[in-house]
Amino acid sequence: MQSAAQPKVEVPTPTRFLSIRDFDGSQLEACLRLAAELKHVRAANVRHARPLKGKHIALLFDKPSLRTRSTFQIAVRELGGDVIEPPQDVVLGGRETIEDVARNLERWVHGAVVRTFAQARVEAFADAAPGLRVVNALTNEEHPCQALADCLTMIERWGSLRGRTVVYVGDGNNVALSLAQAATMLGARVRVASPAGYELDPAAVAAIARGARLGGAIEIANDPVAAVRGADAIYTDVWASMGQESETEHRQAIFAPYQVNRELMSHGAAGAIFMHCLPAHRGDEVTNEVIDSAASVVFDQSENRLHTQKALLAMLA
Repeated sequence: MQSAAQPKVEVPTPTRFLSIRDFDGSQLEACLRLAAELKHVRAANVRHARPLKGKHIALLFDKPSLRTRSTFQIAVRELGGDVIEPPQDVVLGGRETIEDVARNLERWVHGAVVRTFAQARVEAFADAAPGLRVVNALTNEEHPCQALADCLTMIERWGSLRGRTVVYVGDGNNVALSLAQAATMLGARVRVASPAGYELDPAAVAAIARGARLGGAIEIANDPVAAVRGADAIYTDVWASMGQESETEHRQAIFAPYQVNRELMSHGAAGAIFMHCLPAHRGDEVTNEVIDSAASVVFDQSENRLHTQKALLAMLA
């Protein structure tokens, strides 16, 4: 094994990451550069800095998880830290206020990774314990860690998002919001095509437009075919997110025209990639022939959750 590499971040970093908006453009770019470096040294079996050595990170999950839980566990340990996972019914189940939970943990651990329902819950948690490094691992409204992995995946393919067209097809949900926030900050033109009544919130769209850089822009559409014309990346997600299971049958009828299939992919640019945050409901929002095709980068996105979250934790350390 070679001697330790020392990745460095040269820009100031916030002490919490509840939203892509907690990073400015320089910080977002720095996180992605660091993620790429950490991915390289891991593949080369080169030791790197362990900024979490001697520190504990709490994982607090209200919702089930495969990718998020696994990759944060690995990331903390590879950065030299220890993970604690208090039972959900103790820390987020209403036994005591979320603010009191945060104030207790602040005395014991360095940071907390929180996966919960309303964005207001993770914000209340972070506000109550300003000494904690707090990461939003998913809320109903935002999924910023996924957006980091998505952007790294696209950068690996293209070198840069600047001037690229990224189209999200489906529900204007947390994944769509964070993707649009991050990609427009990196110079991409983002279109979000949703059925009427399921679009991104207009206030959120206005905020994304204000935060766009390097020629980035956002557009809201209802016609999926028109939206994907010329797209470099076509992205989708489940039609009914966690907590919306009772709406599944109703949503299937509404979203059926938004399925990403061979026909819809054919309207994208030559070489367009397919993206999905997973888990996928095969046969609903995407067909097997698309998700299993050479155009699909879904498992690259999944792998990159580890590297971007590792970079994020190192920056917040």
